[in-house]
Amino acid sequence: MNSLADNDRHYLWHPFTQMKDWMAEDPIVIASAEGAVLCDTEGREYLDGNSSIWTNLHGHRHPKITAAIKEQLDRIAHSSFLGLSNVPAIELAEQLCKLTKLDRVFYSDDGSTAVEVAIKMALQYWQHRGQHKRTKFVAFADAYHGDTLGAVSVGGIDLFHAAFKPLLFDVVRVSRVSELPRGDDVAAVVIEPLIQGAAGMKLWPAGMLRELRQWCDKSGALLIADEVMTGFGRTGTMFACEQESVRPDLMAVAKGLTGGYLPLAATLTTEEIFNAFLGDYAEFKTFFHGHSYTGNQLGCAAALASLRVFEEERVLEKLSVISSQFSVGLERCRALAQVRDVRQCGFIGAVEIGLYPLEAKMGIKVCSEMRKRGVLTRPIGNVVVLMPPYCVTREQLERMLQVLYGSIRAVCC
Repeated sequence: MNSLADNDRHYLWHPFTQMKDWMAEDPIVIASAEGAVLCDTEGREYLDGNSSIWTNLHGHRHPKITAAIKEQLDRIAHSSFLGLSNVPAIELAEQLCKLTKLDRVFYSDDGSTAVEVAIKMALQYWQHRGQHKRTKFVAFADAYHGDTLGAVSVGGIDLFHAAFKPLLFDVVRVSRVSELPRGDDVAAVVIEPLIQGAAGMKLWPAGMLRELRQWCDKSGALLIADEVMTGFGRTGTMFACEQESVRPDLMAVAKGLTGGYLPLAATLTTEEIFNAFLGDYAEFKTFFHGHSYTGNQLGCAAALASLRVFEEERVLEKLSVISSQFSVGLERCRALAQVRDVRQCGFIGAVEIGLYPLEAKMGIKVCSEMRKRGVLTRPIGNVVVLMPPYCVTREQLERMLQVLYGSIRAVCC
């Protein structure tokens, strides 16, 4: 009888993974988890160093979120949101609007689709306003907004996106606010506020987001904030836009929305944009976009529970305290000869190692060494990322940081 590992190699195709390498190794097969700890089928334990790809906020099997899902499951798991509504979707929308200071919520399934919705809303908004020449989108170099084609179009990482260029629409690509185009044909500008994730956790200059908001106000273009990674406390505030007092016209959220339990995303926008889609049926101003699992009750119940955890457990206050320990541990890595840079934004940490070619797989090698030492994370090229769950204890965080330091030293020095 084949093992789970054998069947994985035989049947599965993993995302962002060179399967030739994967099939030559024994995979870690996760069987259970609790808090910041993952356990595999062999009984080995690992600290979750990247919150299961930046999604798990409060830890695995958090009792309040688990209970909320079970309670909702006893009522109903899912019903269509097309022509119907449901209780947790309504309640969550109210909470999200209060938190973001935006007015309307459109649900979808993941971060990529949330960005896709924002792009389509922006374009159709200008059509309804009679400004048909506003069709251009502006995006930033090294941006990553997801893997559906609209989101890929505004992405700017050739390694991920170049192969799909024949399928994409053109965008104006800039590196800084001073390069933004003149004219009145821009529909929207898309940005990851404060920090670019898949670019290697690159920080924007302080004040840049506020400057961009001012440019949009002056030019009339809409501002789309991709808070898929940065939302729900990762940068130290509930949303990154808060740090520069920016209210975007559209905001995409996902990943941590449900505390890392279930796939759910939302695109939030203003009443002004929403009102442009109102009209008689025969005008066909309807926003023709949707997903089968839009407003899923289980996902919305998990998200509501996650927001309650933020409030009841004073999560942001605790993060402000433990972030100083995080900073000290990250900065310790800077002394290593092969460390090129150390970057931090709230509870997001990144250590960039050397000027190695990607083919050398140094980031992968460091993360492999960390895995041997009991910490799981995943690199972005030569950038090793640490993004622990908020429930991590001081002892667990210190262990993660020591393993990061020791693994870089073992592999690179």
